Amino acid sequence: EYPSLLRILPDAPTILYVRGALLPHDALISVVGSRKHSQYAVSCLEKIIPDLIRSGYGIVSGGAYGIDSIAHELALKNKGYTAAVFGAGIDVYYPPSNRGLFDKIVEQGGALISQFPLGTPAEPFNFPIRNAVVAGMSRGTLIAEAGEDSGTLITARLALEANHDVFVIPADINRE
Repeated sequence: EYPSLLRILPDAPTILYVRGALLPHDALISVVGSRKHSQYAVSCLEKIIPDLIRSGYGIVSGGAYGIDSIAHELALKNKGYTAAVFGAGIDVYYPPSNRGLFDKIVEQGGALISQFPLGTPAEPFNFPIRNAVVAGMSRGTLIAEAGEDSGTLITARLALEANHDVFVIPADINRE
């Protein structure tokens, strides 16, 4: 059941811990972006994610505040598949306030995924490692918004290094 696109990467994790169900195919798009998102980014995702779901794609993201959570919620709202990749053990809900979202992902047929053993705390250095799994198991990565020194741009770079497509929502010309 190991994700086929992730399997071919030279630095793929040896083990993935999964709560829920992995898709039996690799039609996944990762959606990542800023924790401090704009309504513009949300409105764009409200148009894009339902079309991706209708086209048979599942959504992968990191379960963080902001764009990650919105992507998961929109996938669920549109009765699509979604997987949250943790920067901690799959028994360590981070951020804790997303516990309800994480439980709903599993209840509706999605997955919580981590390469970290149970009980591993959410440490800052785990998140770039998590981002490699998000990018590596997806056919492409959609960037909704990103700061100059953000984890989102790390994910974009990792997707490109994995020879996966990166898509970017055009910036709102009224914002920095």
